[in-house]
Amino acid sequence: MSDHDSPVDVHALSVNYRGRPALDRVTFRLQPGVTGLLGPNGAGKTTLLRVLATATTADSGGLTVLGHDPATGPGKLAVRRALGYLPQNPGFHPHFTALEFVDYVAILKEMTDRRARRTEALRVLEAVGLSDQRSKRIKALSGGMRQRVALAAAIIGDPELLVLDEPTVGLDPEQRLRFRELIADLGEGRTVLLSTHQTEDVAALCHRVVVLDRGVVRFQGLPSELTALAAGRVWSSGERDRSALAGWRTGEGTFRNIGSPPPGAELVAPTLEDGYLLLLDGALSSEEAVR
Repeated sequence: MSDHDSPVDVHALSVNYRGRPALDRVTFRLQPGVTGLLGPNGAGKTTLLRVLATATTADSGGLTVLGHDPATGPGKLAVRRALGYLPQNPGFHPHFTALEFVDYVAILKEMTDRRARRTEALRVLEAVGLSDQRSKRIKALSGGMRQRVALAAAIIGDPELLVLDEPTVGLDPEQRLRFRELIADLGEGRTVLLSTHQTEDVAALCHRVVVLDRGVVRFQGLPSELTALAAGRVWSSGERDRSALAGWRTGEGTFRNIGSPPPGAELVAPTLEDGYLLLLDGALSSEEAVR
């Protein structure tokens, strides 16, 4: 596979903050569809997304986005024109209406024709289900609606690549489900990188998953492959097994344990979260963890 066969090609990318590595020789490739970037708080996810969005420059390593090198002036401009970015904390102007905010972002994306720009702003607001809220000021919208406004701004101009940083954080269960629907639809025909620490979002949405921990890629592959890392390591018992790495009482009253099961344990089917927990706890050998 050549460098241009992949929409995003990251090779040995490193970023240091105050002498400490935020990203340590990170290497992966993205393909069309939704890829989940999974990791705990402080793993380096936001730093990586800021590099992809050209908001931060890497200290070393290589990066190609949609065939462009963002380390060059022309490359950075080309990436920004083809990118949709939803940061973790969107910079809303609270007195803007939803339509005014999206229109403002369209201006920043060099959409100079006023009529065409308004048509596009109305299109993306309809795409995220906010047509009837377009004239409301952002300060009057709920948290879920504000996230939808931010997503509308990210997809203005129909970008080839979407970079979404924790888009479902702080949403209630219904809002999260609606947001998953939107992201799944957006993943059809384009490349989406979804940063999250919610394993449920990855299991529900993502075609591939990259696990980042303390600036290092610990896993990359299919969600089913991450789940399979926990095969034979999850068991049920009448009481918490103190030898388990983690264990909790389920709604049925039994305990679900993760780790190295004792002889004769009642094994249960693993989940993606089980594989993720074992990976982060260091319970897997280097051969098991690498994909």
